[in-house]
Amino acid sequence: MRYLQGQEGEADITAARGLEAAGESGRGLVEFFENFRSQEVFSDARRFPYFRSHPLSSQRIEALRRPVESASNYDRTDSPERMAQHALIRAKIEAFMNPPTQTLRTYLDNDTSFPARYARAIAWYRDGQTQRALDATDALIGEDDDNPFLWELKGQILFEEGRPEEAIAAHRRSVELLPGAPLLRINLAHALIETNDPTQLDDAVEHLKLATAREPDNTLAWRLLSQAYSSQGKEGEARLASAEFYFAAGGQEQATQFALRARDLLPRGSIEWRRAMDIVLASGATMDDINDLDRRQERQRGTVIAPPGA
Repeated sequence: MRYLQGQEGEADITAARGLEAAGESGRGLVEFFENFRSQEVFSDARRFPYFRSHPLSSQRIEALRRPVESASNYDRTDSPERMAQHALIRAKIEAFMNPPTQTLRTYLDNDTSFPARYARAIAWYRDGQTQRALDATDALIGEDDDNPFLWELKGQILFEEGRPEEAIAAHRRSVELLPGAPLLRINLAHALIETNDPTQLDDAVEHLKLATAREPDNTLAWRLLSQAYSSQGKEGEARLASAEFYFAAGGQEQATQFALRARDLLPRGSIEWRRAMDIVLASGATMDDINDLDRRQERQRGTVIAPPGA
């Protein structure tokens, strides 16, 4: 426990220094710990699980308070704009995480603030009140047309209502407003694929390739990319995307199996072929193993492959 407390103390001081370097006050960090000071008197069985692995004590809080209060940015406060952003983020999280009934009790109808109306729109959508949610979202967009996440919400409502064709325009607008966000591109690609219109697949693939370039561990993007390639009849690329899906999900054996299948279908030496080889080698296989496999496959086809360099 003493070792853990020392480690946590070092982390606290690092956080305080980071806030100061960023021009932010560390006051909130100390206040957060103050809210949980009572945890130190509880037995392990009664403490929040977080504080069992991250021990809290009065000494730890006081050790943090000193450098925070002496920092030059201690009295700095957040701007009204940042506080408004925080309120909006909090409303979104609560509305998606809590049951709709709880959200509607928290954000009552007489609260006409933007975050409250945002939370209620999400609650109505999750409660199946689709048209009411759409009307509320459209009203919010009318006040903040350049907010990509409002357009994302509208697209999500339409998509999950089984209206992917209508969702496309909303998702495309969200991507236009925030092109660097992989999630928004994945949403758009998903809607394009679900239209079952072959002419939309190239667009979907392009968005998914951009998304996976930024988030190579996004399993949903790889699954959708495999689906899109398969619909296009590009079986090698589809199997490679499946290999990437399992590789990102930690399924090494399945990733290797799909990568081997992809390798046999892709043009030898292509970027995709090389990536399939990377996945196979990442499983622990050696080039000798792969060459042995190639020779066995060739013998099964009735020919013998020459060894490398022959």
